[in-house]
Amino acid sequence: MGVAVTAEPSHGIAMYGAPALPPDFVSLPYANPDAPKGGRAVFGNTGGFDTLNSFTTKGTPPWQLRFLAYESLMDRSLDEPFTLYGLLAESVETAPDRSWVEFTLRPEARFSDGSPVTVDDVIWSYRTLGTEGHLRYRGFWSQVDSIEQTGDRTVRLTFNSDNRELALLAGMRPILKKAQWEGKDFANAPLPEIPIGTAPYVVTAYEAGRTVTLTRNPDYWGNDLPFRRGTMNFDEIKLEFFGDDTVLFEAFKGGILSAVRETNAETWNSQYNFPAVMRGDIVKSEIQHQRPAAMTGFVMNSRRPPLDDWRVRQALLEAFNYEFINETFTGGHQPRSESYFDNSPLAMQPGPAEGRVREMLMPYEDILLPGALEGYAMPVGNGTERNRDNLRKAADLLTEAGLSVKDGARIGPDGRPLGFTVLLRQGDTQNQSIIDIYAKALSRLGISLRIDRVDNAQYAAREASQDFDITAFRRDLSLSPGNEQRLYWGSAAADEPGSRNMMGVKSPAVDGLIDTLLNARSQEDFIAAARALDRVLTTGRYVIPLWQYGPDRIAHIKALKYPEHTPLYGDIPGFLPEVWWYDPD
Repeated sequence: MGVAVTAEPSHGIAMYGAPALPPDFVSLPYANPDAPKGGRAVFGNTGGFDTLNSFTTKGTPPWQLRFLAYESLMDRSLDEPFTLYGLLAESVETAPDRSWVEFTLRPEARFSDGSPVTVDDVIWSYRTLGTEGHLRYRGFWSQVDSIEQTGDRTVRLTFNSDNRELALLAGMRPILKKAQWEGKDFANAPLPEIPIGTAPYVVTAYEAGRTVTLTRNPDYWGNDLPFRRGTMNFDEIKLEFFGDDTVLFEAFKGGILSAVRETNAETWNSQYNFPAVMRGDIVKSEIQHQRPAAMTGFVMNSRRPPLDDWRVRQALLEAFNYEFINETFTGGHQPRSESYFDNSPLAMQPGPAEGRVREMLMPYEDILLPGALEGYAMPVGNGTERNRDNLRKAADLLTEAGLSVKDGARIGPDGRPLGFTVLLRQGDTQNQSIIDIYAKALSRLGISLRIDRVDNAQYAAREASQDFDITAFRRDLSLSPGNEQRLYWGSAAADEPGSRNMMGVKSPAVDGLIDTLLNARSQEDFIAAARALDRVLTTGRYVIPLWQYGPDRIAHIKALKYPEHTPLYGDIPGFLPEVWWYDPD
């Protein structure tokens, strides 16, 4: 995999090598350019929403708005590890060393109110998101040395760090209309009025906490773009909000929703046999993918003692009876997530670290936790409910960590009986049931486990303030991990309110390996750096992993269709509406 040297404007940009699609491509390879426009699709969310502002840490917005109502200068093809093609920008140009990037706006680019997208809007969006927006935008902005207008339709960003991914990240910032925010407090304004974006959909109605209706803009500026051909085909998308997954599923069975995504193989096999499925009115589609399996499970807050001790975290892993829980909830059909990049070439390999991976780990040898160099695997139980051998290992680790037993209770660092609180959203019935089983196991170790169920707003606030011992966790990772890794597990973000580093990782090894990953100049070094990082994160024992999701399982009304070609990333969560269409015939 070589390094592309861009010396003139191009229609696209790849992290490594050249874009797969030529300048005159007709459509994305996984889109049907002849897909009909029309129809209506209704999707369900659990919880609620209290803002339409998708870009700050305040409040909880419908997560789909970022993808349906806003656009960026460039957008990625899901059929390549990390390649962007022009959207609001007609071209991109970079320095040979990618120390700067320059975009040229399309003259026809428009906001949904018909006003042109200007360089001033672009510069304002980058500065505002970088200084007042969500933390996911601020890390990028800290690496921008300058942003300036260089022509009527051109804007250049110059970077202050040697990080070749920045040129691509620059193309992915959402562009907002500056005039809509004049006189408003961006960081705190709930934006009760309709958002003004540039995307094919506009919000046409909403009821706070309950529904949002998005309508395809007939005057959308980009209808003829090759990148958009065959995409965003529904005339209307409606988002309905439900208290929990059970109510949402019943709404789907009752014909209220157009599609649901199922992550449990046993549920897929046993509960999707209701009359509409038997009649053929509901279709069960399984879509394969090649992306890393998401790390899903329960994250432990290592900022809090005794969870700051790896031996305690390993003990909690030993006590979690995965084999019994997996059999109970999925019929044993789904394999466990063994690491953060599992199901991909970037995943840590079994056994001792070797070759380039070992070379990258050795500078941190003195601070690596057991298993990073010599090899590590998740605990395996015997499948019985008692799981005695693993509980014995857990007890030994807890004692080694100084947590003794008195009158049947494990004593914590504060001298009181040890207990943990699991923070869950109201309606998260499956995780609640899993924790109920886990609590029985921990009670045998003298540890109490309490569930704290809170509404969506309280959950968001407590997650942002890191006010939990253990909570549900899911982190989707790509085939081209980059700067977002600092956001997920970098030390600088660990104690920031709203940080996505939920476990509170503060590791020079993690920080150093993220830098190695970002500065990789060859495919060999890139893969080795990802595998080394995976080893350090996995042996950090920060997450109690659950199962991999396998193929994307989507049940949908038969009128919803999708292309035959499946992209590399499959039907990645959040992009279901992008290339599907409605065809009642």
